[in-house]
Amino acid sequence: MIDWLLFPLKIRFSRDKQFYKLAKDIFGIYPNNIELYKLALIHKSASVVFENRNINNERLEFLGDAVIETIVSDMLFIEFPEEDEGFLTQLRSKIVSRASLNRLARRLGIDKYLISQNNYHQNTKKNIYGDALEALMGALYLDQGYNTANRLFINNIVHQYIDLDNLLEMETDFKSRLIEWCQQHRRQVIFENAPSTDPSAVEQQFSSIVLIDGQPKGYGIGDSKKEAEQRSAKNALGEMKLLNKLQMRHR
Repeated sequence: MIDWLLFPLKIRFSRDKQFYKLAKDIFGIYPNNIELYKLALIHKSASVVFENRNINNERLEFLGDAVIETIVSDMLFIEFPEEDEGFLTQLRSKIVSRASLNRLARRLGIDKYLISQNNYHQNTKKNIYGDALEALMGALYLDQGYNTANRLFINNIVHQYIDLDNLLEMETDFKSRLIEWCQQHRRQVIFENAPSTDPSAVEQQFSSIVLIDGQPKGYGIGDSKKEAEQRSAKNALGEMKLLNKLQMRHR
């Protein structure tokens, strides 16, 4: 009991106190293994080489991605008992999307702790902060177990920073909406994708053009083909004056 009461005082004078503070601010806990949380904040651009291996947060990011998706799936399954699989899948995708997690990580202040090369910090198009949030969730899972990770993510993050009612009103699957509209109106829609040739891009990006009846209607760039297609579809819907109508219909 005495050791537990003195633990915060010991942390205050630890050389890793900033990492303890981050874990306390975000999750409300004092970590058992602070090295996991430190590793979660090392981007691959700042990898540490140890025994011919690059040490960074990619493995924890892989694990944390699955942990977050499982937690959100559990939460939505309980929260919306009358909804079908399609509804749950779409709402989950809005919560765990790369853009959503990246914005959330910034609100949590993770961007101030992430260790990376300067050009990655300056490239705001990348989702490195969301990736770090996933890695931190992987660290939390290994350090505290699934039940604790589940409770802390829902109570300290979802309930504090995510407005489910607002997400329910948001339309993000622009590609499906565009394809649905084209099928209803007997229009041919084609997505042409290719690697982006933007010389300023730090990492590989993709471009997408939407052709409707052979005419270009939208263009988008993203970190993946899927993201580029969604952006080009959104632009096409806007060009065709359909975006507002579709958003209103799905509210």
